[in-house]
Amino acid sequence: MSNIIYIGYEFKVAPLQPAVEILIAELGYAGFESFVESETGATAYIQKDEWHEEILNDIHILKSDEFEITYTFSEIEQTNWNAEWEKNFNPIVVDDICAVRAPFHEKFDTEYDIVIEPKMSFGTGHHETTHMMIQHILKSDMANKSVLDMGCGTGVLAILTEMKGAKPIDAIDIDNWCYLNSLENVERNNCSNISVYEGDASLLNGKSYDVIIANINRNILLQDIQTYTACLNEGGTLFLSGFYNHDISTIDAEVSKYGLTLQEALERNNWVALKYQ
Repeated sequence: MSNIIYIGYEFKVAPLQPAVEILIAELGYAGFESFVESETGATAYIQKDEWHEEILNDIHILKSDEFEITYTFSEIEQTNWNAEWEKNFNPIVVDDICAVRAPFHEKFDTEYDIVIEPKMSFGTGHHETTHMMIQHILKSDMANKSVLDMGCGTGVLAILTEMKGAKPIDAIDIDNWCYLNSLENVERNNCSNISVYEGDASLLNGKSYDVIIANINRNILLQDIQTYTACLNEGGTLFLSGFYNHDISTIDAEVSKYGLTLQEALERNNWVALKYQ
């Protein structure tokens, strides 16, 4: 890994949200593989081998009149991302019940102990949306429930549902890195009921679940809610996150079309996680 060269883009964004969220989603589809949000915007990284001069041509939000987005970019020698994460990745404990930590952290005295290898991905539990989804899962009966973790990232939510007795579980992510990392983390946590797939909602044709967890961005959720609800068993539960409190009315209007009712909303720093039945 020491000889891999990265291109780093530093974006300054005003106003910050929801522009940064949309920007990161679009950059992800363009091939950028890691992101660090900041007080002024975000930094995005792509391997030099994957980069080309027209890489930003399809990033639609850069052409939007609603936001002012400027950027600079430079070449960065890849030294050791994992070493950087080890310095910056602190373990978290959610509601004194569930710990999310790296292999090099000491084990916590919690009911659930999830070990995630800290790499450049979402889903360590530090982001508000993952934290709230963990809270929802901790409060829910998962015993023998079939589960879908859509946009699984590191696989942390799928892993927690298995620890709470769910089976079988499907974990899906469109990003190859997330797919591979979820496979690693599923094995690392000795899970035997999780199947990991690389792809999008088109993989759900003919599938059905008691519980569906989707922690993705607002636009993808709105596009795929109909597919999720079609896969939900009668009396099933749908957990949605990846958006802000000002998006609740838009999300709720879409979900309500399919006969689901909002049961509970959690909020952290303007991010929300909704539970539907």
